[in-house]
Amino acid sequence: MFSSILIDAGPFIALFDSSEKHHKPVREFLKQNPYRYISTLAVFTEVSHMLDFSVKAQRDFYEWVMYKGVIISDINQNDMPRIMALTDKYADLPMNFADATLVVTAEKTGIREIISLDKDFDIYRLPGKEQIHNIYVDRL
Repeated sequence: MFSSILIDAGPFIALFDSSEKHHKPVREFLKQNPYRYISTLAVFTEVSHMLDFSVKAQRDFYEWVMYKGVIISDINQNDMPRIMALTDKYADLPMNFADATLVVTAEKTGIREIISLDKDFDIYRLPGKEQIHNIYVDRL
């Protein structure tokens, strides 16, 4: 059984955009480190938007999500007060909606690891000042 891990938009974008500088390293990293990936619809929306240069890239992403069994974590209106609090807390970055949904997902699931190309997850904190460890950050 694979360990569960959160995944941000950046690795997905790099995986499906061969011109992206992290394309090969992300592809190799994901191949060598099999996980049960957890993400949110907000992340998928961001990825789809960033891949809008190619319908093929978008479809390849959708198929990968489907076949790799990426779990879509449920975010709903009950999560909005926490998302607003996080947005206020990290207004100086600023924190985007997709990142806020990943932090909320970490809080709800207990998952404390993420794959991200952003160093923002080095700053974000969970209750009790606990960090979500970005296992890909050492490669940046």
